[in-house]
Amino acid sequence: MTLLLAGDIGGTKTILRLVEVSEQLLLHNVYEERHRSGDFPDLVPMVREFLKNSGGLLPQKACFAIAGPVVDNTAKLTNLAWFLDAKRLQEELGIAQVRLINDFAAVGYGVLGLSPQDILTLQPGKPNSNAPIAIIGAGTGLGQGFLIKQGSSYQIFPSEGGHADFGPRTELEFQLLKYLLDKHDIQRVSVERVVSGLGIVAIYQFLRDRQTTAESPEIAQIVRTWEQEAGKQEKSVDPGAVIGKAALQKSDRLSEQTIELFVGAYGAEAGNLALKLLPYGGLYLAGGIAPKILPLIQEDKFMLNFTQKGRMRSLLEDIPVHVILNQEVGLIGAAIGATRL
Repeated sequence: MTLLLAGDIGGTKTILRLVEVSEQLLLHNVYEERHRSGDFPDLVPMVREFLKNSGGLLPQKACFAIAGPVVDNTAKLTNLAWFLDAKRLQEELGIAQVRLINDFAAVGYGVLGLSPQDILTLQPGKPNSNAPIAIIGAGTGLGQGFLIKQGSSYQIFPSEGGHADFGPRTELEFQLLKYLLDKHDIQRVSVERVVSGLGIVAIYQFLRDRQTTAESPEIAQIVRTWEQEAGKQEKSVDPGAVIGKAALQKSDRLSEQTIELFVGAYGAEAGNLALKLLPYGGLYLAGGIAPKILPLIQEDKFMLNFTQKGRMRSLLEDIPVHVILNQEVGLIGAAIGATRL
């Protein structure tokens, strides 16, 4: 048995997990802790405290999923004043091999470790185990990536597809595009500005400002508070989550309209990714938003927009589409990434 350390490093929280891996590459969780990232000046003291609490266990290999770009096994976290270098981590922690990977690349590895209960299938399609696998995930931003099979294993490729141009398809979406261009005084709108947690708020603001549907006082106050806290690193409210919950409960018409527009745009962008990759190995929805509004994702709007690609519709109807329910997929991926060292 080999002992591995897997970490999911975010600007707000960090999850560390010790994992035993057998010769058959079966993973067994040994010990886990969660920490507030901002409570530590660097990853090293956090890991040292974690290993001490674990009873002094020392892993042979470690892989950390990082919320930010990874270049030459180094990373500067997006929302945290940490600069991580795998070579320095090896030396200071006494771990023989350390690897840093982007958090969405970790999701790619994590897909390979999911069990049937970890996913919900929106479209069974016609799976092909030799075809690419695609990942798209709306959360804080919009992550995209893909896996290509090489022999008996997969190589994971992260992508910046979330920063591609937003492509409106209806009159309402064209109005949304114009609204965002004018509001932010910008020359282009990325799809991430629409299909993300911030995108949910942007859509709500757009529909609110059109004044065709009345706001509820409760949600109006939450959105106003969020707007007043613009520029602060930590916000006291999460309007995207509140809007999604209200849409689920059908307690606020404006929220319902917001999520309907969001789900349609999400499905369309997932379909765009599928057209480029033809991922008959499966397209997986990652990120924190889809599981929270799952009944609305399961309605016709998402898959209708996914497959609504003209003459290519029949191709997209053959692609398996799944929602990842296990929110620890990145941590699972970090453990699998460590086995590749």
